[in-house]
Amino acid sequence: MGMSVNGGGSGSRRRGSTALSEINVTPFVDVVLVLLIIFMLTAHVMEYGLEVDVPQVRYVQNTTQDMPVVTIDKTGDYTFANGIRVNINDLVTAIHNRYPLAKGVYVQADKDAIWDPIAQVVAELGHGKLQVYMVTKAVETTAKRR
Repeated sequence: MGMSVNGGGSGSRRRGSTALSEINVTPFVDVVLVLLIIFMLTAHVMEYGLEVDVPQVRYVQNTTQDMPVVTIDKTGDYTFANGIRVNINDLVTAIHNRYPLAKGVYVQADKDAIWDPIAQVVAELGHGKLQVYMVTKAVETTAKRR
């Protein structure tokens, strides 16, 4: 695309004129500064984590299924069948020995329990082809619904 300067009618360029060869770095600096601010804000969150309040659930009817319960306390220790401590590698075998027809397991974890033992137990039960049901506490309602 040709462009004339000072009304040159024939469309030819002046001798000695050079093309603008400087790079405009302003958009690049803007993007870098925005990324720097984003990383500065998220670095704090990644280092300390976020405090998450797990939502409570509405009350559902009691189940009539007889399934084993794995309980995880707030220190991360877990027990099976009313206080029997079992190695996590033997958990699925112990469940199948005590409940041979069990297809699922209730996992009851303390509200203040750390997540790592819960995830390990759930993963081990899933690897053993058992359905995992999390035990939750129902929301206490003081007012009646209309």
